[in-house]
Amino acid sequence: MVFSSLFFLFVFLPLILLIYFLVPYRLRNFILFIGSLIFYAWGEPLYIFLMFFSIVINFAFGLLIEGHRNNKKITRPALFFVVVINAGLLGFFKYYDFILQIVNNLQGTSFTGLDLPLPIGISFYTFQALSYIVDVYRGKATAQRNFMAFGTYIALFPQLIAGPIIRYQTISAQLVQRKEGFASFGTGVWRFVAGLGKKVLLANNIGLLWSQIQHIPPLELTTCTAWLGIIAFALQIYLDFSGYSDMAVGLGQMFGFTFPENFNYPYISQNITEFWRRWHISLGTWFREYVYIPLGGNRSGKALLYRNLFIVWFLTGLWHGASWNFVCWGLYYGFILALEKAFLLKWLHGAPRFVRHFYTILLILFGWVLFAFDHLPAGFQFIQALLGINNSGFFDRQTLYYFYTQAALIFISIWASVPYIKNLHQKLLKKSATCYKLAAVLACLLILIFSTAYLVDTTYNPFLYFRF
Repeated sequence: MVFSSLFFLFVFLPLILLIYFLVPYRLRNFILFIGSLIFYAWGEPLYIFLMFFSIVINFAFGLLIEGHRNNKKITRPALFFVVVINAGLLGFFKYYDFILQIVNNLQGTSFTGLDLPLPIGISFYTFQALSYIVDVYRGKATAQRNFMAFGTYIALFPQLIAGPIIRYQTISAQLVQRKEGFASFGTGVWRFVAGLGKKVLLANNIGLLWSQIQHIPPLELTTCTAWLGIIAFALQIYLDFSGYSDMAVGLGQMFGFTFPENFNYPYISQNITEFWRRWHISLGTWFREYVYIPLGGNRSGKALLYRNLFIVWFLTGLWHGASWNFVCWGLYYGFILALEKAFLLKWLHGAPRFVRHFYTILLILFGWVLFAFDHLPAGFQFIQALLGINNSGFFDRQTLYYFYTQAALIFISIWASVPYIKNLHQKLLKKSATCYKLAAVLACLLILIFSTAYLVDTTYNPFLYFRF
């Protein structure tokens, strides 16, 4: 089940909200927990047992580590065991076939993969479980003694399948006591509907343009068509993922939770280091706290700093999928970030603003080519088209057709990817609060109506991060 489905919008969400606010306060975690399990089981019912196992094992070992905090002979093996269990489950379902393929290629064997469907959201809830158990071990968090509250943390449907990845200590107090109210609920509805509009009305439609261009044979792509295509993909993946994150944050507010932001207008960045402070913030924070800093971060000299960077970015790429293009994508950013730390940032600080921004967007777009093409040779051929070395010309009639029919959508999508609308919203709210709030309510209704009409009329409703 995804947020941008008619069943979720008009059956599941209204029903769970109704039950949630009708039951006594002490039962609300129970309703959220059961509702989250139903949400998760909707696509793959058998995998509900996998999630329940993850909840039970991490709950039990959290209590074990907490109860023997001063006895390293117990806590260290316990931490090692539960980390191996968590990582092992993720590795088995996500990477078993990939590793088997590598073994076959190296050894000339022909072992057959299991071809298991990937459990929805396993990358997200596994990282949340790992952060919980490590923070309990470090003494940064107190083990949760209420099984229902812990189960709600792991299974919480608003952020289950696409994040943000929420560290336990961020919402531990909210799991036990939180305040729901009309103001936060209204803010949550607005945030959810705005995210729905970004995903359904913008990301889905700009994604259709990318889908058309992506399926043109690379050797037939003109340079302008290729650039139009990768710009469309860059806009689609941002509006798709950030729209879903907006919906998650909005849903959290409806139920009384405050989730951390996952995006901060990354396409306005002036360098790649800044870009990764603004894109998928919760994932970057997780790798910094649980991989980069424990490895030594930047405290042990430049050689180890670069080693740590490449380890983190290899793992970041691999986290996104069991495919070599994701590994290359991660190492690509690791290399750029190493160069920026070595000397590029100093040079960029002295360059004009438009040069810094051009440099950043150019590298991001080339990175998205690696991300978008599972088959690396096809990705490299697409890069040749971008560089104009595939002998297909600069533009053709098809390029002009795409531009004339999609120019308005591209313009609106770019406008939605920068903070000007947000800044204008805040200014208008201060100057004319009552009138503007009424206008915002009307806009919210219109977005919901148009999004619903789109979902009724089309079958194209992908979610790019659904498979991660």
